[in-house]
Amino acid sequence: MELLEISGSINMIGYALATLGPAIGVAWIFASVINGTARQPEARGAMMSTAFIGFAVVEALAIIGIALAFVLN
Repeated sequence: MELLEISGSINMIGYALATLGPAIGVAWIFASVINGTARQPEARGAMMSTAFIGFAVVEALAIIGIALAFVLN
């Protein structure tokens, strides 16, 4: 019986697993903004600006991850 041959890049499987972190981070950020807006509607502007900064930082992690996956290929 032959062993199964895996062709392709194992890095992409690692990246697929690594996207779960930023996805959960983005979900938590915007869930917190929705929750905060429900509690204090007048603070929506301040929360949204902070949420977009947090969103950019979390998405930067995903972009760095895909870049490393291609570089290490």
